[in-house]
Amino acid sequence: MSLTRFLKIPDVREKFTTTFPLPRYNLVGSMLAPPKTENYALVGTAFDYLMRFYLKCINPRAKTQDWIAEYAVELIEDSELHKKAIDIITSSKKNYSECMKAEEISTELIVNSLQLAQLDPVIRVGLIDPNLGVVDERDVADLNNLLDTAKRKDFRAKSICVLNPTFGSASMLVGGADMDVLLDGSLIDVKTTKFLGMRRDYFNQLIGYYILSRIGGIHGVAKANIENLAVYYSRHGVLLKIPVNEAIGKCDLTSFERWFIERAVEEYSPEEPGGPHVLP
Repeated sequence: MSLTRFLKIPDVREKFTTTFPLPRYNLVGSMLAPPKTENYALVGTAFDYLMRFYLKCINPRAKTQDWIAEYAVELIEDSELHKKAIDIITSSKKNYSECMKAEEISTELIVNSLQLAQLDPVIRVGLIDPNLGVVDERDVADLNNLLDTAKRKDFRAKSICVLNPTFGSASMLVGGADMDVLLDGSLIDVKTTKFLGMRRDYFNQLIGYYILSRIGGIHGVAKANIENLAVYYSRHGVLLKIPVNEAIGKCDLTSFERWFIERAVEEYSPEEPGGPHVLP
């Protein structure tokens, strides 16, 4: 279970759709960093990692969480890929540390971002990539272009920057929810997609994160004052901020939160024990 999966349940999607009208925005911008391969999901996850590394570079006091990929190592101890996974984590931490000191992202860390992204499915869906550690140089170039597209002024924090924030005990309502960035008063979801616009599933996800933040707070932040729900369209270099009041509208949040908790508890059940499966 995850927030994304929870929001795909028909009655849950319908509840969000009828409660929160989809705002319409006329977003304008050209695609500055078009994809170079069809490895869309891998590059998207890799850029999530890379963006966090970049944000830590420009916001040295940013609060960080453990990488999802780190937990994958423990789950594949019986796999022949276990040593490769350890090597990836070790190399990534070394290059990450060097880049933080140099205050710039290296090509080696970009490669590591792709390798870490290959480990994520072990946690997310219980699958191991048999090509673990092998990257396409075109994807490396793609990530480099995406990084060049990001504007520092959009991501330099005035006071608070939390990378990969979670929502306290509320995260477990949907099996462990986390998002990309809390930057000052904005919850930001990074979308590495060719599409420039606000989709229903994007909006529902933002609302879902906000509801979780109200229920459980933001881990590591004493009191988070969320003013905006935002999407960063990384291929276009566009950061869209939606004021919370505009997103929520006239919704009775107390009543909606009560429904959300009850529905999540009803739906959620621990998955059967078992190890990850190697992709064919």
